[in-house]
Amino acid sequence: MSERASQPMTRPHVWLPGTGTPPLLLLHGTGGDEHDLLPLREHLAPDAPVLSPRGTVLENGMPRFFRRLAEGVFDEDDLRARVDELAGFVAEAPTGVPAGTWVAAGFSNGANIASATLFRRPEVLAGAVLLAAMVPFRDGPGEADLTGKRVAVSNGRRDPMATAAHTDTLVAQLRGCGAEVAEFPHDGGHGIDAEVLPELRAFLAG
Repeated sequence: MSERASQPMTRPHVWLPGTGTPPLLLLHGTGGDEHDLLPLREHLAPDAPVLSPRGTVLENGMPRFFRRLAEGVFDEDDLRARVDELAGFVAEAPTGVPAGTWVAAGFSNGANIASATLFRRPEVLAGAVLLAAMVPFRDGPGEADLTGKRVAVSNGRRDPMATAAHTDTLVAQLRGCGAEVAEFPHDGGHGIDAEVLPELRAFLAG
């Protein structure tokens, strides 16, 4: 099983074919890579097709999906450009997955570009699982129509970065754009809580 499927797939990634649903677009956090979130497949959608790209921005040698100006302060111009870059990569990927059926499962920086993709390029995704997610755009999501898209948000109550205020604002923005949103909070910090994963799997299956 090759990680480099064809010429258009030039950025580092993992591609795993599958027959399950929904197809997963896995988006790692800062300092991670295309292998980090692969175990989520077994927890969220076993046997589903998986496309897991690596972020193309480096911050002190650590891969990210877009630049930030400081801790918690995003370079939103770069974020918009990287969303378009990611959308193009997904569209060109010779996976056989129908356009618009991907569900992005992202952690931290990966969750933030996932929500930004929903807002900026909603045609790319059917929904998302946002883990330790912040608000991507200071001025809100604009005119995005997320009707019919299903989004799970799972943030820690003790997360110093993705705070309760971030969570409330992000959920309100998603719902304001028409998305069906379910919250799966946990008592941890900036991480993924294993106890929430069965609930997330049930949400995706539903």
